[in-house]
Amino acid sequence: MFSSTPFLVSFFLFLSLPLLFLLGPRFLPPSHPTVPISPADEIDDQILFSRALNPNPNRPKPTFSHLALDSKSSKPKIAFLFLTNTDLHFAPLWSCFFSKTNPNLYNIYVHADPSANVTLPPGTVFHNRLVPSKRTYRASATLISATRRLLASAVIDDPANMFFAVLSQHCVPLHSFRYVYHSLFFSTTFDLTRPAADSDDAELTRMGLKIRYKSFIEIISKSTNLWKRYSARGRFAMMPEVPFDQFRVGSQFFLLTRHHALVVLKDRALWRKFRVPCYREDECYPEEHYFPTLLSMADPEGVTRYTLTRVNWTGTVNGHPYTYRPVEVSAELIYRLRKSNFSESYLFARKFSPDCLKPLLDLADKVIFRD
Repeated sequence: MFSSTPFLVSFFLFLSLPLLFLLGPRFLPPSHPTVPISPADEIDDQILFSRALNPNPNRPKPTFSHLALDSKSSKPKIAFLFLTNTDLHFAPLWSCFFSKTNPNLYNIYVHADPSANVTLPPGTVFHNRLVPSKRTYRASATLISATRRLLASAVIDDPANMFFAVLSQHCVPLHSFRYVYHSLFFSTTFDLTRPAADSDDAELTRMGLKIRYKSFIEIISKSTNLWKRYSARGRFAMMPEVPFDQFRVGSQFFLLTRHHALVVLKDRALWRKFRVPCYREDECYPEEHYFPTLLSMADPEGVTRYTLTRVNWTGTVNGHPYTYRPVEVSAELIYRLRKSNFSESYLFARKFSPDCLKPLLDLADKVIFRD
């Protein structure tokens, strides 16, 4: 009777294997655990976000509006948010981008991984622009936290910051600052997906004024690997806050309006889900999931669903986009990268190798900033 026990145990273990594969991710620890966010870092972030969401009542409020963009004393600004884990290789090119621009039209903020050797020398537009920074790791929620820190720092620093452009050290501008600023704040034709204004808005549209600014963020609802990305933390880990039919993916580089920056900083419910470590690191890119999902759920009509940063995903290696090399940099490449089916032009592009700086500078005045 007992001689058959080992056989029965082996038989039942064999039958339980499918069940183990199905339910294992719900109970077992990740095989390659991602770096968790420490309670101390979380507390620091919540204090920072609270400052952004509850501004000093004694601080003067901005006086500009969509109907008074020509006010010399209070023009809206673009906050350029650089997220990097290396030095800013293209700082000289960006300095040229800002060089002929009124400083009252922009602000710069840099979140640099503390392990990186980032040089922001005096006399440059990047000097003294570092925000409180923490370590960041690929395929982890630390990149969400870093982006939120940048947004919070920019919101606190200047109430005139109306657009927030998230960029990496591999991003380069494709146009002059003047073109970028005009496209975001004045142009009524830049967004090709924008429907024609109704009769109530016709007069303001003829005056060259936008009725409502939208965030330029890529939001994808259909993808071959969408389910794998959704279930990277476990089959039911995102429920009930994020049902699968509400899950979205998109580029981590985007332009948010101030309203949406505050939406991101206010969020607690989705953050608790997206900060959970993944079981499938090959499908886990929280920074590409959190922002598109949150804004798609919170304000689907307030986003364009496309990004203004051009990326070439042909020849992808380990989840990284194609990297342009110096021999490829030319006027023709710049013109090609600008082409978009959704807007009059892309405004930025990535990913360029650091040694592309010189050929890009050679094209700066003749091609890139000639508009």
